[in-house]
Amino acid sequence: MAGAKQPHPPAPFGPTEFAAAFDVSRETLARLEAFAVLLEKWNSAINLISPRDLPDLWRRHIMDCAQLLPLLPRAPADRPRRIIDLGSGAGFPGLILAILGAGEVHLIESDGRKCAFLTEAVRLTNATATVHNLRIESVASKFPSLKADVIVARGLAPLAKLIAFSAPLIEKSGVCLFLKGGNVASELTVAEKNWHMRVEQLPSRTSKAGVILRIGEIN
Repeated sequence: MAGAKQPHPPAPFGPTEFAAAFDVSRETLARLEAFAVLLEKWNSAINLISPRDLPDLWRRHIMDCAQLLPLLPRAPADRPRRIIDLGSGAGFPGLILAILGAGEVHLIESDGRKCAFLTEAVRLTNATATVHNLRIESVASKFPSLKADVIVARGLAPLAKLIAFSAPLIEKSGVCLFLKGGNVASELTVAEKNWHMRVEQLPSRTSKAGVILRIGEIN
Protein backbone atom coordinates (compact mmCIF):
# COMPACT_ATOMS: atom_id res chain seq x y z
CA MET A 1 0.00 0.00 0.00
CA ALA A 2 1.36 3.40 -1.01
CA GLY A 3 2.52 5.48 1.89
CA ALA A 4 2.47 2.58 4.34
CA LYS A 5 5.15 2.77 6.98
CA GLN A 6 7.93 0.28 6.54
CA PRO A 7 9.08 -1.60 9.67
CA HIS A 8 12.26 -0.22 11.13
CA PRO A 9 15.23 -2.61 10.94
CA PRO A 10 16.48 -3.75 14.34
CA ALA A 11 19.21 -1.66 15.89
CA PRO A 12 22.70 -3.08 15.34
CA PHE A 13 23.63 -5.64 17.98
CA GLY A 14 27.14 -7.04 18.09
CA PRO A 15 29.88 -7.79 20.62
CA THR A 16 29.88 -4.27 22.08
CA GLU A 17 26.12 -4.27 22.66
CA PHE A 18 26.24 -7.81 24.05
CA ALA A 19 28.98 -6.90 26.52
CA ALA A 20 26.94 -3.95 27.75
CA ALA A 21 23.76 -6.03 28.09
CA PHE A 22 25.40 -8.89 30.01
CA ASP A 23 28.37 -7.20 31.72
CA VAL A 24 30.87 -9.84 30.62
CA SER A 25 34.63 -9.57 30.98
CA ARG A 26 36.87 -8.74 28.03
CA GLU A 27 38.26 -12.28 28.17
CA THR A 28 34.81 -13.85 27.99
CA LEU A 29 33.80 -11.53 25.18
CA ALA A 30 36.94 -12.49 23.24
CA ARG A 31 36.02 -16.18 23.61
CA LEU A 32 32.51 -15.51 22.33
CA GLU A 33 33.95 -13.54 19.40
CA ALA A 34 36.26 -16.46 18.59
CA PHE A 35 33.24 -18.77 18.65
CA ALA A 36 31.32 -16.45 16.30
CA VAL A 37 34.21 -16.32 13.82
CA LEU A 38 34.53 -20.11 13.88
CA LEU A 39 30.81 -20.61 13.35
CA GLU A 40 30.78 -18.30 10.34
CA LYS A 41 33.80 -20.13 8.90
CA TRP A 42 32.20 -23.57 9.27
CA ASN A 43 28.64 -22.57 8.40
CA SER A 44 29.00 -22.70 4.63
CA ALA A 45 30.18 -26.30 4.85
CA ILE A 46 27.75 -27.84 7.34
CA ASN A 47 24.89 -25.31 7.65
CA LEU A 48 24.98 -24.81 11.41
CA ILE A 49 22.51 -21.91 11.26
CA SER A 50 20.51 -20.25 8.51
CA PRO A 51 22.77 -17.96 6.44
CA ARG A 52 20.20 -15.17 6.81
CA ASP A 53 20.77 -15.23 10.59
CA LEU A 54 24.50 -14.52 10.33
CA PRO A 55 24.19 -10.70 10.21
CA ASP A 56 22.22 -10.80 13.48
CA LEU A 57 24.12 -13.69 15.08
CA TRP A 58 24.79 -11.90 18.37
CA ARG A 59 21.15 -11.05 19.05
CA ARG A 60 19.37 -13.94 17.32
CA HIS A 61 21.54 -16.72 18.74
CA ILE A 62 24.19 -15.68 21.29
CA MET A 63 22.00 -13.32 23.33
CA ASP A 64 19.05 -15.69 23.00
CA CYS A 65 21.11 -18.37 24.76
CA ALA A 66 22.85 -16.08 27.24
CA GLN A 67 19.52 -14.91 28.67
CA LEU A 68 19.26 -18.32 30.37
CA LEU A 69 22.30 -17.61 32.57
CA PRO A 70 20.53 -15.65 35.34
CA LEU A 71 17.74 -18.26 35.40
CA LEU A 72 20.04 -21.13 36.35
CA PRO A 73 19.64 -22.56 39.85
CA ARG A 74 22.47 -22.15 42.33
CA ALA A 75 25.31 -24.66 41.92
CA PRO A 76 25.60 -27.44 44.53
CA ALA A 77 28.01 -26.69 47.37
CA ASP A 78 30.31 -29.62 46.61
CA ARG A 79 30.68 -29.49 42.81
CA PRO A 80 30.10 -27.35 39.72
CA ARG A 81 26.60 -26.98 38.34
CA ARG A 82 26.02 -29.77 35.81
CA ILE A 83 24.15 -28.87 32.61
CA ILE A 84 23.00 -31.17 29.81
CA ASP A 85 22.20 -29.59 26.45
CA LEU A 86 19.88 -31.77 24.39
CA GLY A 87 20.48 -31.65 20.63
CA SER A 88 23.24 -29.08 20.88
CA GLY A 89 23.62 -28.45 17.14
CA ALA A 90 25.83 -25.38 16.77
CA GLY A 91 26.23 -25.10 20.54
CA PHE A 92 23.01 -23.25 21.31
CA PRO A 93 22.38 -22.85 24.16
CA GLY A 94 24.83 -25.18 25.94
CA LEU A 95 28.17 -24.03 24.56
CA ILE A 96 27.28 -20.37 25.01
CA LEU A 97 26.47 -21.08 28.66
CA ALA A 98 29.76 -22.97 29.03
CA ILE A 99 31.74 -20.04 27.60
CA LEU A 100 29.92 -17.77 30.07
CA GLY A 101 31.10 -19.98 32.95
CA ALA A 102 27.77 -21.60 33.80
CA GLY A 103 29.31 -24.86 34.98
CA GLU A 104 30.12 -28.32 33.65
CA VAL A 105 28.23 -28.63 30.37
CA HIS A 106 27.51 -31.83 28.43
CA LEU A 107 26.67 -31.25 24.77
CA ILE A 108 24.54 -34.08 23.32
CA GLU A 109 24.53 -34.19 19.50
CA SER A 110 23.97 -37.13 17.13
CA ASP A 111 25.31 -35.45 13.96
CA GLY A 112 29.02 -36.26 13.62
CA ARG A 113 29.80 -33.14 11.57
CA LYS A 114 28.23 -30.88 14.15
CA CYS A 115 30.16 -32.73 16.86
CA ALA A 116 33.37 -31.98 14.96
CA PHE A 117 32.46 -28.29 15.01
CA LEU A 118 31.54 -28.41 18.70
CA THR A 119 34.80 -30.16 19.59
CA GLU A 120 36.83 -27.49 17.80
CA ALA A 121 34.74 -24.70 19.37
CA VAL A 122 35.25 -26.14 22.87
CA ARG A 123 39.01 -26.33 22.22
CA LEU A 124 39.21 -22.83 20.79
CA THR A 125 37.21 -21.18 23.58
CA ASN A 126 38.59 -23.33 26.41
CA ALA A 127 35.01 -23.93 27.55
CA THR A 128 34.19 -26.37 30.35
CA ALA A 129 32.18 -28.64 28.09
CA THR A 130 32.20 -32.23 26.85
CA VAL A 131 30.85 -33.26 23.45
CA HIS A 132 28.90 -36.53 23.28
CA ASN A 133 28.27 -37.87 19.78
CA LEU A 134 25.13 -39.75 20.80
CA ARG A 135 21.41 -39.94 20.25
CA ILE A 136 19.65 -38.48 23.27
CA GLU A 137 17.87 -41.78 23.90
CA SER A 138 21.26 -43.47 24.44
CA VAL A 139 22.65 -41.12 27.07
CA ALA A 140 21.01 -42.65 30.16
CA SER A 141 22.16 -46.19 29.34
CA LYS A 142 25.68 -45.17 28.31
CA PHE A 143 26.22 -42.79 31.24
CA PRO A 144 23.88 -44.02 34.02
CA SER A 145 25.50 -41.78 36.63
CA LEU A 146 25.20 -38.60 34.54
CA LYS A 147 22.45 -36.56 36.16
CA ALA A 148 21.92 -32.87 35.42
CA ASP A 149 21.07 -30.00 37.70
CA VAL A 150 19.81 -28.23 34.58
CA ILE A 151 18.67 -29.51 31.19
CA VAL A 152 18.47 -27.02 28.33
CA ALA A 153 17.21 -27.23 24.77
CA ARG A 154 16.47 -24.84 21.95
CA GLY A 155 14.46 -25.54 18.82
CA LEU A 156 14.74 -29.30 19.23
CA ALA A 157 11.36 -30.98 19.70
CA PRO A 158 7.83 -30.53 21.09
CA LEU A 159 7.64 -30.13 24.86
CA ALA A 160 6.22 -33.60 25.56
CA LYS A 161 9.20 -35.18 23.83
CA LEU A 162 11.65 -32.90 25.63
CA ILE A 163 10.17 -33.93 28.98
CA ALA A 164 10.43 -37.61 28.05
CA PHE A 165 14.08 -37.08 27.07
CA SER A 166 14.81 -35.17 30.28
CA ALA A 167 13.10 -37.33 32.90
CA PRO A 168 15.83 -40.02 33.14
CA LEU A 169 18.66 -37.46 33.01
CA ILE A 170 17.73 -34.91 35.65
CA GLU A 171 18.40 -34.71 39.37
CA LYS A 172 15.30 -34.81 41.57
CA SER A 173 15.77 -31.14 42.42
CA GLY A 174 16.83 -30.18 38.88
CA VAL A 175 15.13 -27.85 36.43
CA CYS A 176 14.68 -27.67 32.68
CA LEU A 177 15.03 -24.45 30.71
CA PHE A 178 13.52 -24.68 27.25
CA LEU A 179 13.43 -21.84 24.72
CA LYS A 180 10.07 -21.95 22.98
CA GLY A 181 8.01 -20.01 20.44
CA GLY A 182 4.41 -18.99 19.93
CA ASN A 183 2.90 -22.50 20.06
CA VAL A 184 3.92 -23.04 23.68
CA ALA A 185 0.33 -23.19 24.99
CA SER A 186 -0.63 -26.13 22.80
CA GLU A 187 2.63 -27.91 23.62
CA LEU A 188 1.95 -27.52 27.33
CA THR A 189 -1.56 -28.92 26.90
CA VAL A 190 -0.19 -32.05 25.24
CA ALA A 191 2.67 -32.51 27.71
CA GLU A 192 0.45 -32.16 30.76
CA LYS A 193 -1.67 -35.12 29.64
CA ASN A 194 1.19 -37.48 30.55
CA TRP A 195 3.43 -35.54 32.92
CA HIS A 196 3.04 -33.73 36.21
CA MET A 197 5.40 -30.77 36.54
CA ARG A 198 5.81 -27.28 37.91
CA VAL A 199 5.95 -24.77 35.05
CA GLU A 200 6.95 -21.10 34.92
CA GLN A 201 6.63 -19.12 31.69
CA LEU A 202 9.14 -16.30 31.35
CA PRO A 203 9.31 -13.73 28.52
CA SER A 204 12.16 -13.89 26.05
CA ARG A 205 14.49 -10.91 25.77
CA THR A 206 15.05 -11.51 22.06
CA SER A 207 11.60 -12.29 20.63
CA LYS A 208 8.13 -10.92 21.38
CA ALA A 209 6.66 -14.35 20.63
CA GLY A 210 9.39 -16.22 22.50
CA VAL A 211 8.93 -17.89 25.88
CA ILE A 212 11.36 -19.53 28.27
CA LEU A 213 9.86 -22.50 30.10
CA ARG A 214 11.37 -23.21 33.50
CA ILE A 215 10.17 -26.68 34.53
CA GLY A 216 10.76 -28.66 37.71
CA GLU A 217 9.28 -31.46 39.81
CA ILE A 218 8.80 -33.72 36.79
CA ASN A 219 7.00 -36.99 37.44
